[in-house]
Amino acid sequence: MTDFATLSPALLPALSFLGGLLLGYAYFRALRLTVDLVVGGRAPLLGLALTLVRVAMLGGGLFLAVLGGAWSLLAALAGVLVAKRFAVLRTGKAVA
Repeated sequence: MTDFATLSPALLPALSFLGGLLLGYAYFRALRLTVDLVVGGRAPLLGLALTLVRVAMLGGGLFLAVLGGAWSLLAALAGVLVAKRFAVLRTGKAVA
């Protein structure tokens, strides 16, 4: 396993933010696929599997960020939230 203590203190949150962006993109992309499957009435078991993989992936990614410390976790969460904003903007619908 990677020893996060050897990384620069400024580099770790930046890498965590980028990882959070990628994690968020994958999460919300899988969410979109799940919604399309459920609304279309096709393959409900695949929708369930996508949901389980999505949640496990997000949990695992944030767990890795926790290993880097509080700032890394916050940076990863910020990356996920920025990816969420991009996903919402891509749909073209306003949300509160």
